[in-house]
Amino acid sequence: MSVYSLTGVVRPYAWGSRTVIAELQGRPAPTAEPEAELWLGAHPGDPATVATSGGPVSLEALITDDPKGQLGEAVLDAYGPRLPYLLKVLAAESPLSLQAHPDLAYAKLAFARQDADPGLPKNYTDANHKPEMLVAITPFEALCGFRSPIVAADAIEAFGIASLAPVVDSLRGGDLRTAVQTLLTWPADDRAPLIEAVVAAASASDDPSSVLAVDLAGHYPGDPGVLVALLLNHVRLQPGEAIWMPAGNLHAYLRGAGVELMAASDNVLRGGLTPKRVDVGELLNVLRFEVLEDPILHGTEVAPGIATWSVPVPDFELLRIDMDGTRPPTEIPASGPRIILAVSGDVFVGEAVDGTPVELTPGTAAYAPADAGAIKVAGTGQVFVAAVPA
Repeated sequence: MSVYSLTGVVRPYAWGSRTVIAELQGRPAPTAEPEAELWLGAHPGDPATVATSGGPVSLEALITDDPKGQLGEAVLDAYGPRLPYLLKVLAAESPLSLQAHPDLAYAKLAFARQDADPGLPKNYTDANHKPEMLVAITPFEALCGFRSPIVAADAIEAFGIASLAPVVDSLRGGDLRTAVQTLLTWPADDRAPLIEAVVAAASASDDPSSVLAVDLAGHYPGDPGVLVALLLNHVRLQPGEAIWMPAGNLHAYLRGAGVELMAASDNVLRGGLTPKRVDVGELLNVLRFEVLEDPILHGTEVAPGIATWSVPVPDFELLRIDMDGTRPPTEIPASGPRIILAVSGDVFVGEAVDGTPVELTPGTAAYAPADAGAIKVAGTGQVFVAAVPA
């Protein structure tokens, strides 16, 4: 089989950037509306389009029509006739919601329960988990995983607000669950005065937690998620650095652009910092109240110019390949269904149906089915490759 050009779908969420994805792809900016995510996959919510010899076809349909040829026998046996991962470019201009994702066992049970009872809230779109990783392509800020509850207690106690004493006590006792639940279920009538008091106290300080609280309250006034955010690690990534969000990890992206790879699911439980639906009870069901000592996902060079980030799930792997223009064509060390995304330079991938390589410029992508066999990249630039581990 051949390697195909792949056209992704841009999703226009309010928190997105009007410049980042457009400039990456060489389109005019600013755009008419925010562009938050570029989806490159076969997720039924927005499947990418493959340029075949017979015309454009959705990647989802291509896989449905020929699952063994597209996915390979091993992936088909493990996941059924679907691509098990979703690759994205994410561009955040303002903070996203506090959120977490279920593990696979819970997602299956919760989706089946919801499907059997039409009266239940529609929290789940599928029966899959959604572990995810993100590699920064610009300076990137995020909240990722719980930090030391003692450090969080110090930050909240510094505001000098008497009504927050129970939260501080819970944190000092190591009870993250009670602290989170207390904040997210704060009486509705008292939320705005509480956050106003926090902002008044925080504005007089240059402590990083105070600066973060003021910033988040500016985007989401009266939202107790402003305080929950202070329980999390505040991560600042440079390009090439990564973070890992396993099931149950409370996180929120703040600003910046990155390449994101996840299991093919859209199951999101939100707790705050959003105008979207919040279900605190269900969020508490999936959260893991554990301290994340090191939120940074460290990369490993597996060959000259090729890096990867090890994650403890079988659904996906991510490779970054840097071509400096002097290196000969380099074989991608991955098999099965692969998506190749260029973020810089001018790179050539595999062979198209006419026998010529597929040319990738920044923000464009290619798809290689399992039957394409081994493929190589050449040229100058940087590409990310999403695949299923062998």
